Amino acid sequence: MKHNITLANGAVVPALGQGTWYLGEQRNHRQQEIEGIRKGVEAGMTLIDTAEMYGNGAAEDMLGEALSTLDRSKLFLVSKVLPGNAGGSRMRAALEGSLSRMGVSYLDLYLYHWRGRYPLRETVMRLEELRNEGLIKAWGVSNFDIDDMEELWDIPEGRNCQVNQVLYHTGSRGIEYSLLPWMRKHNVALMSYCPLAQAGSLRRGLFENRTLESLAEKYHATVPEIMLAWNIRDGHTIAIPRSSKAAHTLSNAHADQIELTEEDYQLIDKVYPAPTYKMPLDMQ
Repeated sequence: MKHNITLANGAVVPALGQGTWYLGEQRNHRQQEIEGIRKGVEAGMTLIDTAEMYGNGAAEDMLGEALSTLDRSKLFLVSKVLPGNAGGSRMRAALEGSLSRMGVSYLDLYLYHWRGRYPLRETVMRLEELRNEGLIKAWGVSNFDIDDMEELWDIPEGRNCQVNQVLYHTGSRGIEYSLLPWMRKHNVALMSYCPLAQAGSLRRGLFENRTLESLAEKYHATVPEIMLAWNIRDGHTIAIPRSSKAAHTLSNAHADQIELTEEDYQLIDKVYPAPTYKMPLDMQ
């Protein structure tokens, strides 16, 4: 990969990774999904994101089979713990379940999927325990807005947070108003899920937008590739597009080779402007 991101702890990861949301849920698609994961790794997309929630473990199980022929030491594996498992002894059990399904002995990054009933301080303490034991190399959060991040930063160990994973794409830029500047200031990397607007109404019209189509023509690329190149433009963002087919995965990887210009960014800003006021986090 041409574009890499250095996390606060020094870990270097590719700016383009692979997501697994909705994967592993249909047995008749399993082999093509496994092939897609492996082809993505061959193309340099060695960061792979999953979660215990995805298909109630089905995505992790599928991923475990995909990983069985790969060199674990060259991968950066990310999973997420559900809010109901984010305290007491439940987090360790949840992590052990994820590790077992994936057939690995540790995670490179473990994310708190979204806030639940456990006090944030307790969740941080449990994450730190797992990190100190080597079961996870680092931890982060997901779906945290700026108020959540400020509360996290008031916990001394909370400043070990490496990543905040939130929805972010060309048509959903709300985080740029206050959350993203805060993250840049405090050296918390952005991991953008649904960078191709793969879910919900936010995708409407994006792939048919004439500006994006013209840029795709200019770079002999596809609209999704332009969206991904835009997504990772700042050197601090990791995009994790999901794909169930090897051809789509390799197309996503090609976005790493596209260098948009300032003029290109200005064209995109005209049709998808940056926010001028605080907006709630998009989650679909």
